[in-house]
Amino acid sequence: MYRAQLRWQPVAFLLLLALTWGANMAFVKIGAREISPLFMAGLRSLVAAFCLYIWMKLKGIDLFPTRMILIHGIAIGIMFGVEFGLIYVGLQYTTASRTYILLYSAPFFVALGAHLFLRGDKLNVWKSAGLIVAFCGITILFMRGDMGTFTLGSLPGDVMALLAGAVWGATTVYVKKFLAQRTLPLQTLFYQVCFSAPPLLIAGLIFEDPVVSGFSVMTAFSVFYQCIIVAFLSYLVWFELIHRYPVSLLHAFSFFTPVFGVLLSGALILGELISMKLIVALVLVSLGTVLVNRRPSVKASSGGEKTSGA
Repeated sequence: MYRAQLRWQPVAFLLLLALTWGANMAFVKIGAREISPLFMAGLRSLVAAFCLYIWMKLKGIDLFPTRMILIHGIAIGIMFGVEFGLIYVGLQYTTASRTYILLYSAPFFVALGAHLFLRGDKLNVWKSAGLIVAFCGITILFMRGDMGTFTLGSLPGDVMALLAGAVWGATTVYVKKFLAQRTLPLQTLFYQVCFSAPPLLIAGLIFEDPVVSGFSVMTAFSVFYQCIIVAFLSYLVWFELIHRYPVSLLHAFSFFTPVFGVLLSGALILGELISMKLIVALVLVSLGTVLVNRRPSVKASSGGEKTSGA
């Protein structure tokens, strides 16, 4: 049964989730000091898939209700693998702060994709305004000027982060079109981590050498944080909230993740320089997210997928 308003308890959980996802990129960069990025992304998916498999078996949730769902599950798993491959490799070239801002362009790709491919989810004035504002924010990141310095060295990572946001958006539209009405959100998450693990691990073994150069305490905690805290536990909390509250209310808090990402992963943990350009871009992208997610009226949604992105 949905509740029409959020009390302080779910708000606290949502802010905690945003903090958890906001620290994730820092631990990816820390773990990548001793584990190659593609292999680490695959390891994250593998461990999360194993934990979700046990949880779903305990809950009596069917993994693959039909053969067609299995096919769609493989498709979104491959898309998930591409997204996180881009994120993990891209972080080797650019900062966590820039990655968060560019990755969270995903809602705008969702708005465009939904307008083209989904019925009843067309662009309106608010969504269009959000797209324009967010585009301005992303453009600022690629400008040279007094507010900060854009370097060609960070360009590959920036492009990968932006492409990852586009793939995330495409995955969300695909799920809404083919799986949202046929599967539970946990099944959707399981398909993504399960079918992304093999290609990521294989790509790591083929293209990266060495895949593991050490395994310090910080690396071990980084892997634990990514696999258990983020990819498993935080998503369980998210889906529990989905079952209790309308998704339109929950997604209103999505703009906190890039904010916390810049402040927590970028400034606090990694000590990255937070320029005025970065702050302006963050404000514009966050404002664009709010506008894109604005609804004329609160309705319960059955989609509810947190397809990826953290």
